[in-house]
Amino acid sequence: MSRTARLAVLAVAATTLAGCSLVGGGDTASSTHTVTLVTHDSWAVDKTLWEDFQKTSGITVKVSMNGDAGALTNKLVLTKANPIGDIAYGVDSTFASRALSEDVFAAYTSPDAAKGPQRYQFDDSHRLTAIDVGDVCLNVDTGWYAAHHLPAPTGYADLVDPKYKGQTVVEDPSTSSPGLAFLLGTVKQFGPDGWPAFWTGLKANDVKVDSGWEEAYSQDFSGSSGKGPRPVVVSYASSPADEIGADGKPRTKALLNTCYRQVEYAGVLAGAKNAGDAQKVLDFLVSQKFQQQVPNSMYVYPSRSDVSLPDAWKTAAPLPDAPAQLPADQVDANREKWVQQCRTLLQG
Repeated sequence: MSRTARLAVLAVAATTLAGCSLVGGGDTASSTHTVTLVTHDSWAVDKTLWEDFQKTSGITVKVSMNGDAGALTNKLVLTKANPIGDIAYGVDSTFASRALSEDVFAAYTSPDAAKGPQRYQFDDSHRLTAIDVGDVCLNVDTGWYAAHHLPAPTGYADLVDPKYKGQTVVEDPSTSSPGLAFLLGTVKQFGPDGWPAFWTGLKANDVKVDSGWEEAYSQDFSGSSGKGPRPVVVSYASSPADEIGADGKPRTKALLNTCYRQVEYAGVLAGAKNAGDAQKVLDFLVSQKFQQQVPNSMYVYPSRSDVSLPDAWKTAAPLPDAPAQLPADQVDANREKWVQQCRTLLQG
């Protein structure tokens, strides 16, 4: 999912809700109606909407943030015998197969699943429900290239062209969910045998590798508010919608031919202490009310098909038509090997 300075502010607001009872003034809610939502550090939601849900449902939701999608998945697997919550949100399509193979989630089908989320159904077990889509793509600072009288890159091949040396920043696939999605995109593009040569070319062309999206986008990318030195970054197809200039036009562009589909899921945890209320929370996550605020709160695309994108997104950040994807079983079987290969290439 695209993360911006706006998202960081919203995440702080969301953190203030974590662990707080919002039912009946905060002190009288019954523990039998308390649900722990385990999620990643980029969780953000409209505060008023979230409070209204808790008040009307009678459910107190405690939010527990646990790193990025990879760290979240690892923690859910390690604690599956004694779950750290009732419902989890944020396990994405690059890690979903691991969570399912480890039996982290219980089967549940939301009444609204047929209104779009089932388009992204991971398998037939109904243990995961798609909440949002955040395709990972190369983003370029079009203004930087105009100012330097250089044509902007148009795809993967340009990143290893010497005339673009020192211009790209990516995230480490071993520590970052978008970094892993970018790696998988290169595997899809160049094949299981061809992608290492591309990464060797990236290194030779002075690519910068950051540990996470926040550092890469907000500090090193020239097209963000951080105004860093590098005009190419691995980010999201939705990112240009948050970089609209005074003229009403986006200052950046996503290269849609480099997009790799990243779907975020929610699911009721197997062995949850309050599975019934956790199901109601999941129902809310796929409700039209929640889905309508997904673009502006978390800067990703809603999974429901009956929710319109904000006007600015329709031109600046359209949902890619044909993003790359690899079969889940191929990702599951090779993820760790590919990540280790990539690290060895970059460190060698």
